[in-house]
Amino acid sequence: MEKQKISKDSNWLLCLSFNQSLGDQLPFNQLPTTKRHFNRVAFSLIEVLIAIILIGLAITALLASSSSFTIANGAGTDLSTAEFLIEQIRELTALLPVVDPQTGTTVFGPEETDLAYYDDLDDFDGAGLSPPIDALRNILNDFAAFSQHVNVENINPGNFEQVVADHSTSFVRVTVTVLLNAKEISSTSWVRARY
Repeated sequence: MEKQKISKDSNWLLCLSFNQSLGDQLPFNQLPTTKRHFNRVAFSLIEVLIAIILIGLAITALLASSSSFTIANGAGTDLSTAEFLIEQIRELTALLPVVDPQTGTTVFGPEETDLAYYDDLDDFDGAGLSPPIDALRNILNDFAAFSQHVNVENINPGNFEQVVADHSTSFVRVTVTVLLNAKEISSTSWVRARY
C-alpha cells in the first residue's frame, strides 16, 4: 500500500517537475495532464436537431399567421366593397321621393320596367342589381361578383321593427343587402319619411 502511494506521488511530482520545466515553452492547452480534455469546436448532433426543430416551429408559426392575416385582409376588402355598394344605393335614393310623384300611393313598387326611369323610393322595392350600380345608376362591371338587393317596406311609426301594409304609413324602411357570389357580406337599413 505504501508503494502505491509513493508511485502516485512520484507521478504527480514527475508531472509537476515536467510542467515547471516546460511551462514557459508550451502554451497552457498543450501542457501534459493526467486527464484528457476535449476542446469543443462544433455543436453536437442533438443541439443541431433541437435548433432545426425550433427554427421549423418558428417558420410554421409565421406561415400560419401570414395565412390568417391574408384571409382577414380579404374579408376586410370584401366588407369595405359591400359598404361602398350600400352607400351607392343610399346616395341614389336620398333625394328621391318616397312615393311616385305622378301616381301617388296607387302603386307600391316599380311603375317603370327600366332602372333608368325609377323616380321614387318604392320603385326600388325588390330590386336585385347584378352587376351593382353606383349613385349615378352606372353599372359597375368591376364588381360583377357582387350584387345589391333592395327591400322597401312600410313600418309602424311607433315601432320601426314592425312592418305594416304598403302605403299605410308615412315611414318606410329601406334595407340594402350586398351579396358576393350569393353569400351575404353586409346588410344595412335606414328609415325615410314621406314629406
